[in-house]
Amino acid sequence: MLKEGVKSVLVGCLVGASLCVYALADDVTDTVEEAMEAYKKGEYKKASEDLSYALEIINQKKGKNLRVYLPEPLSGWTADDAQSQTAATAMFGGGTMLNRSYHKGDASVTIEMIMDSPMLQGVAMMFSNPMIATSDGGELVRIKREKAIVKYKAKDESGEITMVVANRIMITVKGYSVSKDDLMAYAEAIDINKLKELQ
Repeated sequence: MLKEGVKSVLVGCLVGASLCVYALADDVTDTVEEAMEAYKKGEYKKASEDLSYALEIINQKKGKNLRVYLPEPLSGWTADDAQSQTAATAMFGGGTMLNRSYHKGDASVTIEMIMDSPMLQGVAMMFSNPMIATSDGGELVRIKREKAIVKYKAKDESGEITMVVANRIMITVKGYSVSKDDLMAYAEAIDINKLKELQ
């Protein structure tokens, strides 16, 4: 019975991975094919390892493509190169992460995005309950018609803005030695509509 359940999960994963890489003519497709062959032979451990490797590469490619969605620095600011990586399962339950840091004198802002992580369901639930969203001093606002939680400490000139777009992308804008206006400006500089169109 357990073996049948494992088979069902593997088949589902293999089919999903195959669809994701259909248009990619590279080592991903080869690895998926190897995983399918191993599965047919009953080599489930190898099939699982090959599939995990293929999904890792897919997430890396997705992360690189997502970098274009991070905004350019605002006037008078500079920016580091955008970074992307796949999120560790233990930390975020999987998914793709990317970030970019911006600087102006002592001020710094970092925009982080986590995409397609199971943890986002719990975060999204906070936005549906204003009492939970604002329980630790956060302020519920709208940024480009999207709900956002803003936490800002004027005394420390530091803050954080959190948004969830299309129930699959969590955006966090963190700032240090920065004004609330600049923090909000970076959140508003993110092209939310383009992010919603991501497949």
